[in-house]
Amino acid sequence: MHILLLGSGGREHAFAWKLSQSHLCERLFIAPGNPGTAKCGTNLSFGVTDFEAIEQACIDKKIDLVIVGPEEPLVKGITDFIISNPALKNVDVIGPGKNGAQLEGSKAFAKAFMMRHNIPTAAYKEFTVENYEEGVEYLQSHSLPIVMKADGLAAGKGVVICENHIEAIAEFELMIQRAKFGDAGKRVVIEQFLQGVEMSVFVLTDGKNYVILPEAKDYKRIGEGDTGPNTGGMGAVSPVPFANAELMKKIEEKTIIPTVRGLQKEGLEYRGFIFFGFMIVNDEPYMIEYNCRMGDPETEVVIPRLKNDLVELFAAVAAQKLDTIKIETDSRTVCTIVAVSGGYPGDYQKGYYIEGIEDINPADSMLFQMGTAIKDGKVVTNGGRVFCVTSYGLSIFDAVEISKVEIEKVSFTGMEYRSDIGYEFE
Repeated sequence: MHILLLGSGGREHAFAWKLSQSHLCERLFIAPGNPGTAKCGTNLSFGVTDFEAIEQACIDKKIDLVIVGPEEPLVKGITDFIISNPALKNVDVIGPGKNGAQLEGSKAFAKAFMMRHNIPTAAYKEFTVENYEEGVEYLQSHSLPIVMKADGLAAGKGVVICENHIEAIAEFELMIQRAKFGDAGKRVVIEQFLQGVEMSVFVLTDGKNYVILPEAKDYKRIGEGDTGPNTGGMGAVSPVPFANAELMKKIEEKTIIPTVRGLQKEGLEYRGFIFFGFMIVNDEPYMIEYNCRMGDPETEVVIPRLKNDLVELFAAVAAQKLDTIKIETDSRTVCTIVAVSGGYPGDYQKGYYIEGIEDINPADSMLFQMGTAIKDGKVVTNGGRVFCVTSYGLSIFDAVEISKVEIEKVSFTGMEYRSDIGYEFE
């Protein structure tokens, strides 16, 4: 099978690493990829939203399967573009159509979908510039803290939690009146704050059937002890110790089954991943958000725990035969720690040489590149989140300690990372 994987982050490096192990993967192409994915397949130099280049690559490389890593091309309709293209009639796609991708592309759509299908979630209201003053009044009487979300895609940074009303109104103005998040913030969802513990559950669906992949917990804040501003993710662990059989049964019955059935009822074409972001409150799951793809860095702990052949899984999705698949999971714990550029998630410099990548011990660890490039034949930093080190262990403490030992072998100017991933479980 000839496979085209779209994306350039750590998620895509983890996918490429796993796909390249399959006996069904004859040739693997990654667009645009990064220096890490280049060791798993062939990088192609075009972007994930260059639909014409994707079409041409599918024809030239005789692609059988396209896997869409990030959310932007899905929300912009890459799946519909391929499916409706007569020249690509033999190409299967892993990723929902544009309408299904609204689960991530619009927070307001997702919340309304949850309400329609009785999926437990926080109470909310949505506002635009048209009812801005009403939104200000709503905020003034809202209980604290207050959660505000930009409706559209904001690269994982469109959520603001405010501890007082003055801050909330100021942020509301920045989002709607001053376009803090660009077009993504033209509509703002104001949500009830839920006090609990976050976790992520990942489902792969063929539109009729589904399988549940290993769960994970990621760490969004930049600082130790979950302090400071939100990032795209500083690390993750899997499995999650409190995700026992009883909780997972509640999650499946109250959210996963209603979601998959809801997509069918509403005629939303969906063959791909659904990311369920939960807040667990008093052992009850509440939906925070959907993503229409795998998370990053959660993929870097979920995929290493997946024993199944990933290409076989995707082939079953394309054929709508996921009911014939049984997920097999590695019993070991996996932890990943993300190395970031100094200054991230604010301003940071790019282009620093990265030393020590080849020194990672392959026995229990792997390095997935996230924001990297090649300069003068060497790997350099090219983003806020630069790479992550993923390790297997007998416990969270064990896996974290191995990742900490391994990440210290790699360095670049200004490199920072959190040393306390999984801290609450030790």
